[in-house]
Amino acid sequence: MDAKVVQAVGTLTERWVRELPPGNTVVSGLGLWPLLALLATAADEPGRSELAEAAGVDANRAADDAVQLIESLDESTDLHAALAVWVHEQLKLSESFDTVVPAALAGTLTGDLTADKAKLDAWAAEHTDGLIREMPLEVTPDLAVVLASALCLKTTWSKPFKEQIKRPYDGPWAGSWHWLERTDRDLDSVRRYADPAAGPLTVITVQGDADVDILLAIGEAGSERSDVLAGLVAASAKPSEGEPGSALVELGEPGEEVAPGIKIGLTTSSLPELKLSLPSFNIQVEHDLLAQRELFGLTTVASPPAGAGHFSGISPDQLVVGSAKQTVLARFFATGFEAAAVTAMGLMRTSMPTTQARRLEVALDRPFAFTAVLRTTRLPIVTGWLAQPTEPG
Repeated sequence: MDAKVVQAVGTLTERWVRELPPGNTVVSGLGLWPLLALLATAADEPGRSELAEAAGVDANRAADDAVQLIESLDESTDLHAALAVWVHEQLKLSESFDTVVPAALAGTLTGDLTADKAKLDAWAAEHTDGLIREMPLEVTPDLAVVLASALCLKTTWSKPFKEQIKRPYDGPWAGSWHWLERTDRDLDSVRRYADPAAGPLTVITVQGDADVDILLAIGEAGSERSDVLAGLVAASAKPSEGEPGSALVELGEPGEEVAPGIKIGLTTSSLPELKLSLPSFNIQVEHDLLAQRELFGLTTVASPPAGAGHFSGISPDQLVVGSAKQTVLARFFATGFEAAAVTAMGLMRTSMPTTQARRLEVALDRPFAFTAVLRTTRLPIVTGWLAQPTEPG
């Protein structure tokens, strides 16, 4: 797998997590990146440069990088990936279309909204093993092109957790929760990093039994959530850095905190141990990517074109990114971890502005009179006055 592409995906993810709203959430920069790369190759300036910068890729080879990334991901044991593009059968295609979208990725939209939706939903379900059953995209009459990626991750822990009900009586998580706990000898699955923004950061690696690990991170109390998230993304790229747990265990006395979330304890075992506890979780979120279009290089290509369309690499017709969404979920439980993401972008047909006639706009926004009459005789039946509206909103 191309190291530059891996770095580009990480950079995109790090920027994204810094802009997330409060509350439980999850994103997949990996699911979004191939779509930005495909669009970068297909787009015209200035959208081409904006997309290439957001994806951190050379626009000339971005589409090839996207396809190669998905192919390499699908060789994993625990992670499966797919990429597809559907084009309306009545859309005129550019001569360069096949160089942007390989024939193996291309499908057809018929314009039958029900059938097209069923086709897209079936693809999402198939490529996420049923974890996500709908494409996060509204199928409308002006939908000309759909680009989508799907990711599905299912891994089993190499060492499972024990599950119990835990009831913290104070703190931010006071209440009753399903809690996971396990003890093992792998002290170096925990590392303390010194992140420039987050400060001290504890990163824990939970190994899957095949080729996927899950990393968890906690900062000091009061650390900015965005800094901890970005710090974890940065730390994930350098797993051998930071202070390992085998060094941390020698630093303090029993009861003393030696890193965020880590205290020194005692065990009856003859060898040092690592005890890990955390709540199980299940998060599913839908992101509207156009709400942050500048972050993803979509500003120009999501705006009506002034002349020719934005995507001459796909079609000479005027096309604009009219929809861009991601549905993503993550589940951490006693025996393993599951995650899935479906990211979709819809390119819509646009038309040249037409000459418009003037119109009268009447607003009855103050008291007015009314009457009802018989049409033929003009006999008034009821007449009245509305001093103020009577139906609350």
